[in-house]
Amino acid sequence: MKITFLGPAYPYRGGLATFNERLARQLISECKDVDIRTFKLQYPGFLFPGKTQLTDSPPPEDIKIVRELNSVNPLNWIRTGLKIKKERADILLVRYWIPFLAPCLGTVARIARSNKYTVVVSIIDNVIPHEKRPGDSFLTRFFMKSIDGAVVLSESVKYDVEDYRKDIPVCVTPHPVFDTYGRKLTRNEALSALKLDPEYSYLLFFGFIRDYKGLDLLIRAFSDKRLKSKKLKLIVAGEFYEDKKPYLDMIRESGRENDIIIFDRFIPDNEVAIFFSGADLVVQPYKSATQSGVTQIAYHFDKPMLVTNVGGLSETVSHAKGGYVVDPEAQSIANAIFDYFENNRKASFSDYVKKDKEKFSWNKMTNSITEVFYKIMLKQLIKAL
Repeated sequence: MKITFLGPAYPYRGGLATFNERLARQLISECKDVDIRTFKLQYPGFLFPGKTQLTDSPPPEDIKIVRELNSVNPLNWIRTGLKIKKERADILLVRYWIPFLAPCLGTVARIARSNKYTVVVSIIDNVIPHEKRPGDSFLTRFFMKSIDGAVVLSESVKYDVEDYRKDIPVCVTPHPVFDTYGRKLTRNEALSALKLDPEYSYLLFFGFIRDYKGLDLLIRAFSDKRLKSKKLKLIVAGEFYEDKKPYLDMIRESGRENDIIIFDRFIPDNEVAIFFSGADLVVQPYKSATQSGVTQIAYHFDKPMLVTNVGGLSETVSHAKGGYVVDPEAQSIANAIFDYFENNRKASFSDYVKKDKEKFSWNKMTNSITEVFYKIMLKQLIKAL
């Protein structure tokens, strides 16, 4: 089976690229012929809130990656679509996460499948974006009409897909464990690398910072007087994608400036293990979400998690067994953090996470892609008859 994958990959950085490359390796291990077509231009500079879109890591040597797509050049979309159409892959696998890219990805998909052979399967992170803009629904509808089937990472996204397309097969498969960040370090090794005192316990907020990630909720929760009595610090590790001054003001007003350590930068792959290995509890206080790669990094490092009950986050964390699922408000977050440390739940929760993560395997993701493909083929065969 020949599969052409359309989406972020090297030299782009971040969770989407890491996911796509790991999935490609899994497909290759299953004897699929796989290549990735990524972007020459993904976002124009003025639309990207971070410092850079690119990694300085070396390229992977085991995956064929071609920089081909230009997100804002319609002539490029047509050329790329015609090229893929001619190559006649069995599956064009398209990663979709933001309406801005719908014209580019949707045009390529339409042209590629016009050969009456290639089927288009999309791995969909979000149908409804976290930060809504005028035209989102129109753009998403354009993309959704270009695909033959979908694999989604949570039930909530499946319902969103069905609002646009009830006539295509959709398979739900949770985000697999991110096992690409190396071995787990000892807690002391990790804290030594971060130059942090091992006498304290550490909460970890990881990933880029935007309003919907709820860092403000966590700062307010961390100000709870019960937590001030604990030897507890908060690590915030990630690049600010919006003005950080309101967060710094909130930290100063909380009186916990000395207990909140901020690493205001993109965390490269070779440092991820350090932050997660040093953490006692990973906290995702999101105000909105579908799913999160941070959860699956935490699973890889056997870390208990606190998540809010939004989107698909509650589908991946077992409440009161491997972590907490709480309401997206400061008091509920504070209550859970206090319970975790007051009742010494780290050992039992960690043991549960070690067993629970087995259900988030990469072969389940590839099986879902294959399942959707055969459902599409069966549908086409019935239609032909």
